This record gives sequence, C-alpha cells and structure tokens, in this order.
Amino acid sequence: MVKLNKIYTRTGDDGTTGLVDGSRLPKDAPRMQAVGDVDEANSAIGLAIVAMAPGQEAGWLTTIQNDLFDLGADLATPIPDGLDAPWALRIVESQVARLERQIDQMNADLAPLDSFILPGGSAAAAAVHLARAVTRRAERSATAAARDVALNRQALAYLNRLSDLLFVLARRLNDNGARDVKWIPGGSRSAT
Repeated sequence: MVKLNKIYTRTGDDGTTGLVDGSRLPKDAPRMQAVGDVDEANSAIGLAIVAMAPGQEAGWLTTIQNDLFDLGADLATPIPDGLDAPWALRIVESQVARLERQIDQMNADLAPLDSFILPGGSAAAAAVHLARAVTRRAERSATAAARDVALNRQALAYLNRLSDLLFVLARRLNDNGARDVKWIPGGSRSAT
C-alpha cells in the first residue's frame, strides 16, 4: 500500500514529475497528459456518483474509480524495450471484459437509439455524460502518448469501453432512455 507522510516534495518544482520506475519526465509530456486526464476522468466519475441515487451503478463506478488509479499507475510505468516488469501494475483483459458485461447488462433494457442524444435529462445522467466526455479525452491523450512510448494496449481498451459504459449508464439514469434529450439536426435554426 501507498503511505504518504509528506504531501509536498519540491522535486517537481523544475517542471518534471517522477514515473513509477524513478525516471523523470516534463509534466507536459504526452504520457503525463494522459495520466492527468485519467485523474480528471476519475474526479468526474466521483462527481457523478454523488449525483446518483445509491445502488448498483454507484458501486460499479466506485470499482471503476479504483481501476482508474490502477490505469494511472499503468500509464506511469514505462515498458522498457517492450519487456514488461513482473511487478508492474497493469490493466488486464478481465477488467475490460467486466465493463463489457456491465454494458451488455444495462443495454438489454434500453430502447435502440433513433437519434443522437444531448448530454442531459436528469442531473445524474448529465454528470455521467460529463464523465464520459472527460474519459474520451483521456483516451485521446493515451492514444497520442502511445505513438511516442509503449503503453499497455489493455489500458487503451479499458478507456474505450469505459466511455461506452458511461454513455449507456447515462441513458439508464434517464429512465432507461425515456428522458434522453434527442438531437434535432438544424433544430435551432431561425425560420426567418
């Protein structure tokens, strides 16, 4: 377990931050952008949890928050020469598969979409949509970082599935899609 007795270290005052293996990077490096975006997605999910009624989905999101800490550690652990260290904390296929099962379970009760939907409906659904959008950004950041450094492909898959899960969950929180706000293409154009 992690034990933090001192919160500030001053080691980042030079604009760098430490990776799990002890190496340092500029704080704005693509890898660190991805780690920061994952942290922001985790915070957005925390906000969504407090907007929701207690229940199964809130429990799922709390598990996902823990997964996102694992994912941040995964992204912050270099894969030297393509050979992974046995001690490295990595997102694994079973975590991605769990998200897929949860998506399928929730989606079974939803009517098929006949339009794109706007982020909204209920307060809880809007908060989950915000978490989804931030998760998509984290996925883009991680994908960009993966062009420069080797990253765990399961971490990228996890982010992709998570945004799908959050989309389906937002619909579920909107009375299984009954309160979804549908996009009306060109609907705000003036008739004059």
